[in-house]
Amino acid sequence: MIENQRFAVPAVGLWTGALDTVPAAQARELAAELEELGYGALWVPEIAGRDPFVHLALLLSATRRLLGATGIANIWARDAIATSCATKALTEAFPERVLVGLGVSHQNLVSDLRGHDYGTPLTAMRRYLDKIASSPYTAYRPTTPARYVLGALRPRMLRLAAERTEGAHPYFVTPEHTARARETMGPGPLLCPEQAVVLETDPGRARAIGRAYTSVYLSQPNYVNNVLELGFTHDDLRDGGTDAFVDALVAWGDEDRVCARVQAHLDAGADHVAVQALPAERRGLPDAQWRALAAPLAELTRG
Repeated sequence: MIENQRFAVPAVGLWTGALDTVPAAQARELAAELEELGYGALWVPEIAGRDPFVHLALLLSATRRLLGATGIANIWARDAIATSCATKALTEAFPERVLVGLGVSHQNLVSDLRGHDYGTPLTAMRRYLDKIASSPYTAYRPTTPARYVLGALRPRMLRLAAERTEGAHPYFVTPEHTARARETMGPGPLLCPEQAVVLETDPGRARAIGRAYTSVYLSQPNYVNNVLELGFTHDDLRDGGTDAFVDALVAWGDEDRVCARVQAHLDAGADHVAVQALPAERRGLPDAQWRALAAPLAELTRG
């Protein structure tokens, strides 16, 4: 039996869907560059682009140390046995370099896009984890544990994440949420929030980029309910959010201001912060921001 020890994660990594917008060969080159720049982890999403497990295999094969994570693999996209087998195959190929984030997604992306019955998300996730735990695997087995976290926001899912997986990967959150999540989960489980950032010092331009991001997620009830619990009102969320709301969800400004927000999450109890640099264009590549932030973020974590 493999002894399950607490997973060591770097303090800072990158979260991006932008690698889906370039050819696979270029994505592999960028992953190798990000590793050389000093980033310790790379999170990739799932909606209807590259399969995240295939994508991680491509990216990890181009790197030597980088941790590859899914943020988040949709439990309605594949059954539990398929997820378990894919996770174990990746873990066997890249020991201790794979972290699979699982999530219940959203009603429209489950019922409308995929044709499934969304049902009760917490119950669905609990059953899914039960099936993963009992899944067979007939290929060569990994020498290290298969590692999972949950895309959890509110207390019941956070507690399930703490009880049944390595921890949680909250998305579209503030440092205040990180503090609440740590209190809910306790000191042991991993807590890996996402933080959107924009390296732009002009308030109008920065907030326009930030509001394009917040507008996407404010169309989803799961995220709306979570930010309302943090103390925002429906008036704060209109038209993509007030300036104050955008500022709370998106760290913008120079490198020092971005690093200060990352540090706020770490101070609030995060083990790892997945930094998402927002491009000026919807399908743009924020590679200049990745390069500019690499040294300051590395210095932050050394401090």
